[in-house]
Amino acid sequence: MHYTYVLQSKLDGHLYVGCTANLMARIETHNSGAVSSTRSRRPLELVYYEACLSEKLAHTREQQLKTGFGRAYLKRRLGSVA
Repeated sequence: MHYTYVLQSKLDGHLYVGCTANLMARIETHNSGAVSSTRSRRPLELVYYEACLSEKLAHTREQQLKTGFGRAYLKRRLGSVA
């Protein structure tokens, strides 16, 4: 399985969308400061994820969630979290 995930910064509330094969390890990598795009927004918490059957599908879904329509979907889906 591959996962498309959304992390939210507890510092400023911003969302980060990504994809991975190992969800828990990837979250730890983000929170350790090893990912430059989220280093300054730590701590991060997992607020949403989707399981996909392939890496290609997970990457495609990641790209969809990064569009304006995708961000609107996440805002509706997450409600008061986002």
